[in-house]
Amino acid sequence: MIDKEDFDKITCRIDTYVNAMIEMQLALTGIPAISPDNGGDGEFEKAKLLSSCLKKMNFPDMIELHAPDSRVSSGVRPNLILKIPGKNTDQTRWILTHMDIVPPGETALWEENPFVGYVKDERIYGRGTEDNQQDMVASIFAAKAFLDEGIVPENSIGLAFVSDEETSSLYGLSYVMDHSDNPFRRTDLILVPDLGNSDGTLIEIVEKSIFWLRFKTIGKQCHASIPNLGKNAFQAASHLVVRLNDLHHIFNARNLFFEPPSSTFQPTKKESNIPNINTIPGEDVFYIDGRILPEYPLSEVFSEIRGMADEIERNFGVTIEITPIQQIQAPPSTPHDASVVIALKEAVRDVYKVEASPQGYGAGTVAAVFRLHGYPAAVWSKVTYMAHQPNESCVIANMLGNAKVFAHLFLQR
Repeated sequence: MIDKEDFDKITCRIDTYVNAMIEMQLALTGIPAISPDNGGDGEFEKAKLLSSCLKKMNFPDMIELHAPDSRVSSGVRPNLILKIPGKNTDQTRWILTHMDIVPPGETALWEENPFVGYVKDERIYGRGTEDNQQDMVASIFAAKAFLDEGIVPENSIGLAFVSDEETSSLYGLSYVMDHSDNPFRRTDLILVPDLGNSDGTLIEIVEKSIFWLRFKTIGKQCHASIPNLGKNAFQAASHLVVRLNDLHHIFNARNLFFEPPSSTFQPTKKESNIPNINTIPGEDVFYIDGRILPEYPLSEVFSEIRGMADEIERNFGVTIEITPIQQIQAPPSTPHDASVVIALKEAVRDVYKVEASPQGYGAGTVAAVFRLHGYPAAVWSKVTYMAHQPNESCVIANMLGNAKVFAHLFLQR
């Protein structure tokens, strides 16, 4: 239940923010907040900009929890948290978004500089615009509408902006959850707007297990004209990549609650080996990204992978080292009837006039970290699947509409 008159005021106010929301998106896009794991310098400069913007908008002071990280020039990975007190301060309704982005990938595939945002055809373009700035900006302006209208929300409003979501969350939400100033309570309503579908009908309540693995193949370098004197690490690794595709047939269960409904094992990142053409490489490194249905223990998956690598070692006379980069066994699902799920259904119905329903998904979000700690978080957003793609963009209407969904959650009793 919400006060319809207050909701009308809030939604009208949000509509007036459109130019300010676009302006904030463009400013945020200009700061490439990339993890050092992906070759970047972290989120510190983006956090500084965000903090400055929120102060100018008269938001309350924030808690800043900085995870130490010597790999970035600032020495820390920032996490920002703010609360606006509601009539009932015993519960906070949280919107949590992440500041970090992925690298642009092949820049030749971009029509413009990925870090110079621009508006075209009712979309905002640039790396990070949909993942996760669309809903970061939407959450900020949803909360701002309450401040500007002088409306006290039913429950406290909480906004959290975390680092390190795109890699491991070790310096982001995991750090916050283990901190003595952890602001979250299991009785709070927690939404992570970092995944969804194009009509807003997907409420994600369970994720697949995540298994990121690094494969280092060690052979023997030699001149390419006399390959018998060496052991071609690249060739052996290539055979292993093809062999790993059999994992889809071994772990072949289907669960229609998930999209996609099966486990996936995809080779992704490939490190450079030798710089010249006429040398056989003695070392080769590649990675796979596994998203695995919860019924399969990751230890069982690793055993199969190790067996395949052992076979390649015997056939090619090489050594293969396998190192887990991220290994998260899927935590228990958020219940179908959790308060956050019920609240989201009502909000989405009122704003977008569609019926949303709970579902599983293959992508990993920080909701898994909440669930590992026993917090029943949900994931929802209206998005267009542009995350991680060249020419990433967000639909301006989705940014406005999602802000109204968040405002609806804040108004609910």
